[in-house]
Amino acid sequence: MEELLKTNDPVLLSFVEALLAEAGIDHFVADRNMSIMEGSIGILPRRVLVPRESAAAARALLRDAEIDIP
Repeated sequence: MEELLKTNDPVLLSFVEALLAEAGIDHFVADRNMSIMEGSIGILPRRVLVPRESAAAARALLRDAEIDIP
């Protein structure tokens, strides 16, 4: 798995998940439940991970949607 995006913005996270799901790209959101550890204040970023073989397509999809990724 490769990290595609790291964010603590729940709206962006939801949008990225919807884009990936619609495109049929498998993904996993790591650290989603870390709010228990942080006290639910949203300071710890969530990471969107995709399979290595889908990473290029996923990055292109996010660039097309004008989402700034490294």
